[in-house]
This record gives sequence, C-alpha cells and structure tokens, in this order.
Amino acid sequence: MTVFSRNRVAGNAKRCLKSFVAVMTALILLSFFAVGCKEEAKPGAVAKATAPEKTKIVVADAKTTHHLNLYVARELGLFDKYNLDVEVKWVDDNAAARDLVVSGGADVFWSCPTVAIAAIANGAPIKTIAQVKTPCTSVLLVPADSKISKLEDLKDKEIAGISPTCEAVISLTSAARKAGAKFNLQRLAGGPAITALKGGSVAGAILEEPHASIAELEGYKVLFREVSSNIPCRTINASDRILASNAEGLKNLIKAIDEANTIILSNPKAENIVKIAAEYTGAPVEAIIHGNDRLKFGTTIKVDGLNALADELLANGNIKEKPGNAMFADEFKGITW
Repeated sequence: MTVFSRNRVAGNAKRCLKSFVAVMTALILLSFFAVGCKEEAKPGAVAKATAPEKTKIVVADAKTTHHLNLYVARELGLFDKYNLDVEVKWVDDNAAARDLVVSGGADVFWSCPTVAIAAIANGAPIKTIAQVKTPCTSVLLVPADSKISKLEDLKDKEIAGISPTCEAVISLTSAARKAGAKFNLQRLAGGPAITALKGGSVAGAILEEPHASIAELEGYKVLFREVSSNIPCRTINASDRILASNAEGLKNLIKAIDEANTIILSNPKAENIVKIAAEYTGAPVEAIIHGNDRLKFGTTIKVDGLNALADELLANGNIKEKPGNAMFADEFKGITW
C-alpha cells in the first residue's frame, strides 16, 4: 500500500471517529433533554394527583324562599369556591328534611327552629349550627273589612296556621292568651290557608312569605306584625355524624352561605336573586319582589330567642325537657354563637 493510500485510510478513520463522537454526543444531549422534560413534568403531575377532593355534604330541603341563601350559594358557585360538593335532596316539608338527616340519608337541613328544637329535646342526634334568618316574618292576615283590630278580638275565632309548634303560631297564641282571647287553630299550610280565608271558613290566616305577600297583594291586611318581630326564624342543623367526621367542611358550608347572605341583602329584589327564588320555589315573581326584603338572612344564632321558643314548647307540653345550649354545636361556638 502506498503512503498516499495509507494517509487516505487514516483520514477516513478519523472522519468516521469524529462522526461517531458527534452522533453519540447528540444522543446523550437528547437523553438529558428528555430526562429534563420528564423532571419538569413531574411537579405538575404530583400536584394534580394530590389536589384535595371536594367535601361531599348532602342537604335535605323543603323548597321555600326562606331558604334562598342555599339556592343562591348553589347557583352562584359559592360551594365550589369553598371546595364543597353539595347535593340537595328535595323533600315535602321540614319534618321530612329532619327525618332524612336523623335516618342518615342526609347531613344537613334547613328548617323552622321549633322542628329542630323538639327533635333535639327528644334525643335526635342533631345540632343547630347556624341561624338562617331573623326575625320571623309570618303574620296574621284578615279580610280588608274584618272587624278584628286588637288581640282581644281573636277570642273564639277560627284561625288557620300551619302547626301549633310553628313559632309564629306560638307567639300569636301566647299573645292572645295573655289578652284573654284564645282562638281555635285550623291546621292549614299556606295555599290551603289562603283558600280557607277566601272561602270564609276562617277569620284569619297566619302566613309566612311568600304566601303572606300573595295574600297582601290580593287585598288582605296584615295584623299584629310586632308579635313575631323578636322571634328568630329558621336554623341550619347538622347530624352529629358529620359534626364528628367533618366539622371543617360544615364550617366552609356556612362561609359559603354567609357570602350568599351578603349578596341577597345587598339587593333582595335584584333580577338574578328573584329569578333564583322563583325557579326553585315556584312562587309568583310579584310576591317575591313584594316581600323578599323582609327576609333578613344571617348566620349568627339567636341563642336567647331560641331558648325562649324552647320554653314555650315546654310550657305547651310539646317537649318534656328543655335542651338549653346543648342544642347548639360546640364546634361552632365562637363562630355562629
């Protein structure tokens, strides 16, 4: 082999070696780049895997404008804001809502306070965690030409009312009794009570919103509004089970409700608020607009007022023992009471 040939082979070998080194370097760099990309992807993947799951809370509810804060919080995404998955199970009345919670089918219910007080006094495993609204807005309505003008005029009259344990019925019954004017209660809910009023089978009807506004818009007049003006109305109540297992989730629920309260109170007749109330309850828009500003929502428990209601239930034989402050959840002491 000539010197020229030997040099040519050597040159080719060097070029091959350089090419090999270049290729290997590129492969190594690509490998590092790929690893780097994987490493950068890891934090995102880990964060996604460890993102906190939403707290599931099941609410049993009988639809009414008095529970508007529940519906507003649901519709405006406030539960999502506090990482809550709130499922609502619809029932026919407050007692059914209470029973669903007691039986374990739900965690929380909104209701008239006396429904919760009586259940707690009788040993039900529930506690009141927050107020819904105050004062009681239920009032007595009578025909425009009614001769009833003072409490004494109620003596022996037939008066419609949803229940003898309704706080408005309790307050009017107590006031009439002190005036020596016991009346006869016909147990009728809102719609049937208005029908009875129109038919003349009752002299008056104790109605809550929106039925009070419906009757008022039809020409019936309100009497003795001051009788119920200091009585707290509606409470939020939770099972002992969820209080023990997830009190923090319940506290977030109340934070969401508190925000809903602020939104409603800023303009209770706002178009979106009225729309939510009408869609959930089926109440006439005119009645909602007429009386919605009477619903003073708030979460602070009116301890004295609720204890006074318990006193009345005890005096009337509806409960055997007054629960006192044991009706309120310790987990919410310093928060809502």
